Amino acid sequence: MNKKIEIQELGNKDFKAAWEYQEHLFKGILDIKVKNRREDAGLETPNYFLFVEHPHVYTLGKSGDMSNLLLSDEQLEEKGAAFYKINRGGDITYHGPGQIVGYPILDLDNFFTDIHKYLRFLEEMVILTLVEYGINATRSKGETGVWLDVETPFARKICAMGVRASRWVTMHGFALNVNADLGYFDHIIPCGIKGKAVTSLHAELGLEKVDEEEVKEKLLKHFKVLFEAEFLKQKTEG
Repeated sequence: MNKKIEIQELGNKDFKAAWEYQEHLFKGILDIKVKNRREDAGLETPNYFLFVEHPHVYTLGKSGDMSNLLLSDEQLEEKGAAFYKINRGGDITYHGPGQIVGYPILDLDNFFTDIHKYLRFLEEMVILTLVEYGINATRSKGETGVWLDVETPFARKICAMGVRASRWVTMHGFALNVNADLGYFDHIIPCGIKGKAVTSLHAELGLEKVDEEEVKEKLLKHFKVLFEAEFLKQKTEG
């Protein structure tokens, strides 16, 4: 089992371009697995963890409801936001500047073959990171992601998650609001969940700006322990 993970920093990248790049890496892993099965080739499958920040975009998962997008095409254009229907699980969400988006593209055969455990570990990575900032975050029963003040009138989501998996290979991932403009969430029913707010790390801490690179370092630290992984030298994509 190959538990080495290549960390890639994609910078600010259009959602569609990043999605296509994910699909490229995802297919590469699947192709190796098919070859191993057909030819008993014994080839190692690689693992990747992509960090990216997207320009304003709304994405709708395969089980999502279009009515959860509250903007017309004209209004999307006015807001400078794109919209895509995509092949992850979950409903609608927003990505934009000030948000840390992570796409682990892993062959879970290298770690454990349990997609629910995988999602819980991603949540735990975020929860442990937020603890370091003095924030008591948790899960909300039946709702993937990371939340604050669950089961109170002030329940609010700070991290959304949606993944796709095929033959135990994952793609898509999580979006943690760090310095995000929360006004963009007003134009959707986030994740299709009515009556619950969205928050960010900088809003919770009352800071003008949180160091996003520091947050990434903390996320990777906890991910490494949870997945018993080894990180390869970070690669920056142009």
